[in-house]
Amino acid sequence: MSFLPTRTTPVLVASVALAAALSFAPAGAQEAPPATPPAHWGPISIEMTEVEYPYPVEYLDLDLYGQNVRIAYMDVAPVGPANGQSVLMLHGGSYYGWYWEAQIDALTREGFRVVVKDRLGWGKSSKPILPYSHSLHAYNSVQLLDHLGIERAAVVGHSIGGQMATRLTFLFPERITHMVMVNPVGITDRRPGRGFTPLDPDAIDVTPDLQAAYEADVRTDTRRYFTWKSEYMEHLRLRHGVRLSADYPRLALVRRLGGNLRGIDSIVDDWPHISTKSMLLGGAEDGPNFPDQARAAVDALQNAELVLIPNVGHNPHEEVPEIVNRELIRFLTSDPNEPAGEGSSG
Repeated sequence: MSFLPTRTTPVLVASVALAAALSFAPAGAQEAPPATPPAHWGPISIEMTEVEYPYPVEYLDLDLYGQNVRIAYMDVAPVGPANGQSVLMLHGGSYYGWYWEAQIDALTREGFRVVVKDRLGWGKSSKPILPYSHSLHAYNSVQLLDHLGIERAAVVGHSIGGQMATRLTFLFPERITHMVMVNPVGITDRRPGRGFTPLDPDAIDVTPDLQAAYEADVRTDTRRYFTWKSEYMEHLRLRHGVRLSADYPRLALVRRLGGNLRGIDSIVDDWPHISTKSMLLGGAEDGPNFPDQARAAVDALQNAELVLIPNVGHNPHEEVPEIVNRELIRFLTSDPNEPAGEGSSG
């Protein structure tokens, strides 16, 4: 078993260990989610104060558009000798920083300082009503790095976080040593012909049919994984719980303001300008066109490599964390001044 073909040169060659890891299906597969939300699921505040993260959560206070906001983050020190490198991790569109736990553990054991941000409008961060954009999220990330005294860091972003990692690297290349996109969305330009309609807050459904919303969440999540496991139910519980919150109308507006950036704030034109050493890492089973689109994205970047993992879906860091961790460590410990692909596992 090997990786699917990447760009013409260099081609990343799978190691014996990696090939062996891919030779069996993920263990622990469970039955599909229940048809209705479990009765014990209760409301969750939109600030997620009841949700425990794997490491202590701290906050950065900012003034944006005349509003006082705070960015939630985990700052996890290396375990054992530090290697002097830092990694900023950005979560996906309907996820939260805590789901990087396996990567935090692996990277800190390798000596990395790992910073995991809940982006503004999501997770434990503030939910202000303001004009969201990838550029705003990039600015917030730089402010966080400044706050922590980190001059340069690698950035790893999953799903829409891959778009945000791109914009951060595009706008602030001097701050980024390596860029990693994990199953990014928005890797084709979806803007042509979409038109534009100003957001009407009164048109947002703030009292959704909870059963219908749950069923939609189940359809979305089960197609994101090649092999569903019961542990992924936590994502469904959180999405259902915030809909039960008294503050859900505010969250619904914030999500409409900031949740559809991939359709209105394309990053495909950023790639040709990025010379930072980059990697697109992903599960290959993320829609029929994802492998081809991923190859096109890598070819658009100046210095990038592609790693596609067979029989894995949109969330490879959860489905096969040991493989993702191995590839992240290989890539992030490589010399940022060398061409991508030369630090191959082969």
